[in-house]
Amino acid sequence: MTAHLVMIRGDGIGPEVCGAAADVLLAVCEAAGVDLHVEEGLMGGRAIDETGTPLPDDTRDRCLRADAVLFGALGGPKWDHLRGEQRCEQGLLRLRKAMDAFANVRPVRVHARLAGRSPLRRDVVEGTDLVIVRELTGGAYFGQPRERTGSGPEETARDSTVYTAREVERVARVAFELARARRRKLTSVDKANVLVSSQLWRDTVERVAAEYPDVELQHELVDSFAMHLVQQPRAYDVVVTENLFGDILSDEAGVLSASLGLLPSASLSEGSRGLYEPIHGSAPDIAGRGIANPYGAILSAALLLRHSLQRDDLALAIEAAVDDCITEDLLTPDLGGTLTTAEVSTHVRREATRRAASPALEPAP
Repeated sequence: MTAHLVMIRGDGIGPEVCGAAADVLLAVCEAAGVDLHVEEGLMGGRAIDETGTPLPDDTRDRCLRADAVLFGALGGPKWDHLRGEQRCEQGLLRLRKAMDAFANVRPVRVHARLAGRSPLRRDVVEGTDLVIVRELTGGAYFGQPRERTGSGPEETARDSTVYTAREVERVARVAFELARARRRKLTSVDKANVLVSSQLWRDTVERVAAEYPDVELQHELVDSFAMHLVQQPRAYDVVVTENLFGDILSDEAGVLSASLGLLPSASLSEGSRGLYEPIHGSAPDIAGRGIANPYGAILSAALLLRHSLQRDDLALAIEAAVDDCITEDLLTPDLGGTLTTAEVSTHVRREATRRAASPALEPAP
């Protein structure tokens, strides 16, 4: 098997965690006989410095030709003064749009060894294992008109939340398929008691549900769901919601774990192409110190193997290796440990490679 990967290291701790994830990914692929070709692209602050834009055309074109994109993080204080299309975040939004990466998948699983480090009580978070599916290319982030007009007391800003039934259908199917492969429970989150766009969302999800009679569907309003998510996270299996709500709720779900550095994500297109990144930011305060937590980036590489390369066996090898390392207290300072980014990566790489070379090994629970 041959595959083509574009790696975008990004800014802040992005190069460190992305490099750690790439080391694990390449080692596992080599052990399993997967010929993985890697090339690099620029995006974010470094791209602005070198090319004047957060997403150079060359990077976009490379990503559109690749099987998958592995991304670190972007932005930082140096570029916070920029506005509009020059902001670092716009590079990522434009890349998602160009790739038509419409479904963001964020697994949130609380490791038993770390449940006591969550800001929530152990008895609330322990056993949490859910996935949030966020629609990624519609809604308020892309709707038109989008403008700021006038001045003084009458100055007006306008964002538009726009969805088509097709956009809702395709992300709903991703969520239903995930639920079917897990515990067969799907929660759709909207604001259908107020917003017309949410009424379309709910009606469309209901229509798609007829194709999945084996999956239990429930609807929740976004405000009450935000409360329930931190009160009873174990009650949820797969959650699907629109772009803005998903942005907020998936970050809220991140607080269930001990650190944002643990959490991966995948942004999926209609085919097998995807963009894979940890959910944390660029953390400029610790950049270059070699102490950034690479687990989220490494687990993002596992999602890449599962969704873009269809190698669930290798994804399981990495996920089991991460579980083993956390169980053995191989942790970075954000988790109370003393290991460096590189040391964690080395331990995961060694265990994941052993598992990839011995497919009969049972994955960790």
